Formats: sequence, structure tokens, C-alpha cells
Amino acid sequence: MNQVVMVPFPGRGHINPMLNLCNLLSSRVNEPNRTTVFTVVLTEEWLGLINPDLKQANVRFATIPNVLPSELHRGSNMIAFLTAVCTKMELPFEEVLDQMEIPVELIIADAHMYWPFDVANKRNIPVTAYWPLSASMFSVIHHADLLESHHHLGVDVSERGKECIDYIPGVSAFTVADIPEILHVGILKDITSDLLVVTQKANSLLLSTIYDLESDAIDVLKSRLKIPIFTAGPNIPLSSQINSINPQPIYINWLDSKPPRTVLYVSFGSFLPISDVELEEIVAGLRSSGVSFLWVARGKTADLKEMCGEEGMVVEWCDQMAVLLHSSIGGFWTHCGWNSVKEGLFSGVPMLTLPIFLDQPLNEKAIVEDWKVGRKARTEMGGFKRRDEIAEVVRRFMDSESVERIGMMERAEKLREICRDSVGDGGSANEDLGAFIRDIVTIRK
Repeated sequence: MNQVVMVPFPGRGHINPMLNLCNLLSSRVNEPNRTTVFTVVLTEEWLGLINPDLKQANVRFATIPNVLPSELHRGSNMIAFLTAVCTKMELPFEEVLDQMEIPVELIIADAHMYWPFDVANKRNIPVTAYWPLSASMFSVIHHADLLESHHHLGVDVSERGKECIDYIPGVSAFTVADIPEILHVGILKDITSDLLVVTQKANSLLLSTIYDLESDAIDVLKSRLKIPIFTAGPNIPLSSQINSINPQPIYINWLDSKPPRTVLYVSFGSFLPISDVELEEIVAGLRSSGVSFLWVARGKTADLKEMCGEEGMVVEWCDQMAVLLHSSIGGFWTHCGWNSVKEGLFSGVPMLTLPIFLDQPLNEKAIVEDWKVGRKARTEMGGFKRRDEIAEVVRRFMDSESVERIGMMERAEKLREICRDSVGDGGSANEDLGAFIRDIVTIRK
């Protein structure tokens, strides 16, 4: 018996795709007379939050203490949270490794943290860097020196936000306003620079994307990095089906009562909130648009239910893939987190975009300009629209007879087929994950 240890960054957008990857790997790594155990190391807080439903007998969990005091919420002090992740997790992680009885033959760690790679190298354990964001985002960060040399970092976005950046290898042109904040701000910039160190210490790189979606960026990375690079596919809950939910939640029954492609699904993520002022404008705009909507709003459900009235349904949580796959869903208003983007593409649903932070503006650019399956909900410079403008944007976005929407639907359907083909027999993601597994076996020998 041998063991693979998986270490996600302590955030929902990082943990969820790694858990999906874990389920994939644990179901495929089968060797005669040898069992591979997959152990996911989480903070105590996150194990309680996700309450994992174990699908594989060879998947286990280990915990380390929370990195922040309970009174210091990570959303209210991101710098303190990131500092703690970088400085307080390494020692308890080593203690977890010391207590393991099954030999650890591979560590798969989130590339946003450098210390698992130091630990692995010190213990002579092969280590894979897992990147849960887009390959384009990786390329932008990897080539931050080019942004620096062109004087595009630390500039006033209100003055220079529209300047074009067309020199990042493998990434189509974007603007200064699309540059992730992590390349501008203090410790965030320092943490990002560690990505270059990680790729020097890792044995391989695993990208949570599909080659067919980002082939240019992936080809560039393969040509420039000195380690093998694999794509892991979308790493989303592919088995999620409405019929498997029993008993059916009230929101599914509500969706069942709506005509096909008429409901707008709204979700702005679980971590980075929008302002109260913009929230009020969005609610008023949705209500006056005449479009039915289902809004999942963690932590603000009660307030939004009162604000939204009878025009839409507001829930604390939902099975997002089950919702996106429902026949009544005609659009997805999203914060453009990479996991949500992949789920939207896999479901073939056009997207209304409202990026908030980090890689989300770059993802919005891909949705709207590269794949042309979405429309921006904010102004060109990221300012928020007023309620009347929002109502008009929503109406036009959901208008089934408009030329713009018909084109988005056709392109979304083509991307849906590309995503689904990639995880099927002979698909790019399926084949690449197989190559990664063979690489694991080679390393172990």
C-alpha cells in the first residue's frame, strides 16, 4: 500500500477542484496487488465546512489547525489570511506527515503555496504543482517581468486601464484593467513571485483546464518550463444530475415550473462580496427586468429574499451543476471565478459577467472576447451600472429572439461539446490525465 498526499490552498475555489481531481485519480490509479490511498490535508475549519461525501474508499482526510483565529475572518483581512497561509501551515503539515503510517510516494500541492514544495524536496518526496486557475492566468503571472518592463504594473487604472497588452506569450490581448491585483499589491505580489520558485521545485505541473480551451497558453508553458505539464480537465462535479437529487430541493421544483431557457441563474461566489450599493442596484434591476431568476447568496439570503420579493427565488445553497444543467436555465450571471466559468462552459450556458477580484477580470475577457459566450454587466472600465441599465442588460441578454443571444447560444453549445468530448474516451483531458498517472507510476519506480 502506498499514499498520495494532496494539499489544497484553504479556500473553496481551490479545495473543490482538488477534491474533484482526487476523486478522478482515486478511481483510476489501480495497480495489481497495490492499493493507493489518497489523503487530503485540510484545516479543521475547512473540513467542517465542506463536510465531504466520500465517493471512493481509498480517499481519506487529515487536518491541521486553523491558520487564523476565529474572530479574524479571512474575508475581512485577506493580507493577514495569506500571511498565515504562508507562515503557519508548514510545521503542522510536517507533523501530519510524521504521523502517517503509509509511505508517502507523491505530494500534489496547490501552486499558490511554496512551503509544501520545500517540505517535499527536503524529504525527497516527488511533488506535483496543481494550478486550479486558468492556464492563461498562469502565463500572465509567469511573464510578470514583461508587464514590469512595459511599465504596466502599479499604474493608475482609471487613467491607463484601456491600454492594450498584447505581448504575453500564449494569451490574447487584454487591457491594463484586466491585470490581476495580485501583481500590484504588496505581499500579494510577493506570494505570486513564489510561483516561479514552485515550478523549479516541482516534478510536474497539473493545470485545471482543458487543452482545447487554452491551447496557445498551454503550448507556450510546455515550451518554456522544464517540467512535464499535464491538463487535468475541468475538475468539476461531472456526475451531478438533477435526477440524482432525492428528494428534489424546492429550487428544482421551482425551476421545473419555468419554460425552457427563461431563468437567469445568479451567483457571485462565496468569498469576495460586492458592495451594498451595487447589490441594491442589481436587485432593483433584476426585479424590473421581468426575467425570472434563481439567486444563490451565501450569508445574505434573508436580506435578499425581502429585497427581491416574488420576482425570483433566493437560496442559501444549491447544487450549481444541477441548476446549470436544468432546461429552464437560459443564462448564468457570474463573478467569473474559474470553477464557475468551467461549469458554465460545460453546461453550455451563456454568461453575464461581474468580475470582482483576482483572476476574474481575465476570465471575463475570455468569456466575452475570446469565446464570445457572454456579455459584461459592468461598464468598460469596471464601474457598476444603475438599476435601469441593469434591467435593460438583463432583458437583452435573455432575449431569445435577439441575434446577439442566438449567436451566444450557438457558440456556448459548441464549447459544451468540446468540454464534454475532452473528458470522454479519447478526449484531451482524459488522455492527459492518463499520461499524468503513468508519470506517477514512473516516478515511483
